[in-house]
Amino acid sequence: MSKQVTETGAAGFPARSFAEVREALLAGREIALLDVREEDPHAQAHPLFAANFPYGRIELDAWTKLPRRDVPVVVLDDGEGLAGASAARLRELGYTDVAVLEGGIAGWRAAGGELFRDVNVPSKAFGELVEARRHTPSLSAQEVQALIDSRADIVILDARRYDEYQTMSIPGSTSVPGGELALRARELAPDPRTRVIVNCAGRTRSIIGTQSLINAGLPNPVAALRNGTIGWTLAGQQLEHGQSRRHPPVTEANRLKAAADARALADRAGVRRVDTHGLALLRGDATRTTYCFDIRTPEEYADGSLPGFRSAPGGQLVQETEQFAPVRGARFVLADSDGVRANLTASWLRQLNNEVYVVDGLAPADFRAAPAWQAEVPAPPATPEVAAATLARWIDDDPQGTVVLDFTSGANYVKRHIPGAFFALRSQLADVLAGLPGSARRLVLTCGSSQLARYVAADLRPLTALPVQVLTGGTAAWIGAGLPVEEGATRLASPLIDRYRRPYEGTDNRQEAMQAYLDWEFGLVDQLARDGTHGFQVLDADPAD
Repeated sequence: MSKQVTETGAAGFPARSFAEVREALLAGREIALLDVREEDPHAQAHPLFAANFPYGRIELDAWTKLPRRDVPVVVLDDGEGLAGASAARLRELGYTDVAVLEGGIAGWRAAGGELFRDVNVPSKAFGELVEARRHTPSLSAQEVQALIDSRADIVILDARRYDEYQTMSIPGSTSVPGGELALRARELAPDPRTRVIVNCAGRTRSIIGTQSLINAGLPNPVAALRNGTIGWTLAGQQLEHGQSRRHPPVTEANRLKAAADARALADRAGVRRVDTHGLALLRGDATRTTYCFDIRTPEEYADGSLPGFRSAPGGQLVQETEQFAPVRGARFVLADSDGVRANLTASWLRQLNNEVYVVDGLAPADFRAAPAWQAEVPAPPATPEVAAATLARWIDDDPQGTVVLDFTSGANYVKRHIPGAFFALRSQLADVLAGLPGSARRLVLTCGSSQLARYVAADLRPLTALPVQVLTGGTAAWIGAGLPVEEGATRLASPLIDRYRRPYEGTDNRQEAMQAYLDWEFGLVDQLARDGTHGFQVLDADPAD
């Protein structure tokens, strides 16, 4: 992006204006617009292409999600002071073109920029645009219930992740995550007269899943369950829980048919193709950010993958694009072992205005040799450590003086933690220290494995005179030693804002919140028009159909 400096930003970093960022987005140049707040405040208001990139995880995420060290980066917050700290940390990690957004969220708003609520907004807004442009067919909860009650010839395919499906599902439905639909649908609905109904929790994945099957030429009548499990609940209808129905294996005849259809669709969308030699050239181009993703299921990926390819199941990559790949204007390279899933996913990423390639000519054997990809992270500063058994003795001998700070996710903390441990956020260390008991004589930091805790220790040590140590092996080592744990939000040194409470997850959401979420989704097409930076291109119906 432009090197013009409009003013001096936080901590001496250059400030980029709303106009500069907007110009880069419209021109299609690479830019990483990073909202470094926790996820909940991020979800309250942010620019369309601002990826949530919390300060507390920068060392764990940066080298994976921002692979090119000279990519233009613009960090933002809402006056919390995190932008300057994040910019400084990114510079320490080797990034050479780091700036802060002029005025942060308030500056974006004052300049006339559109602000969006919720998470994964580019993909959700795109889903609404797809429905508006393609008139994606849908059925109400009442209509689907009537089909179930009448024993109509239907199959219901749940396009969410399997864990979401297990939490709650439409009666009789089968788990087929979105990226698997085009590959698996013919196995579950071999009779072209069978009606296929696709659902998710709200709207996006059911719209994209339904349109995927239509675009890929499935001969069956296909419709989305309008408003997903939210709509089902608002209609007063009962969901199932704890189900385990999953898609069956694919026959070779159905795979070949699905592969031909998916390839034709990807070609029509403008997806490019590359062989292994071309892949090496793309990855060797230091002037561009290139993301390489394996689109198969997590189980397949665990059995073997291509060197340097991260796992990103196709449906989730389309749903959460900015979380997997926060550099807008980057290019994507997708791979699978069947010729279906990468092409189908690529067709959507291309419509989302990305440069996309599919690796051609791969077979299952190509995925068997390489070990699974592992994130590269910087070496943490040297920190004194304490073993789980020693910490347990300290707590027994001096429960008031030994303070354990747990920097795991809020959800993990509530699930289980060391008895007496405080939940804490790295982004709020000053408040954490101010709220500690006056009897504290030592601080022990932990998280799941203590990987993050080691980075936090370096931030914390200059802020306190108390000795700071890290639990060797983290809470996992504590549990592995057979030591006790407790559950619940028992001691919160920080609020549970590291994750936004989605109105479509879980089984205890208020009806008002669910309805408000649907109303918000209905307004996204208008917001896209006001924002004007997306460049989305919804594919028209195939003239041959």
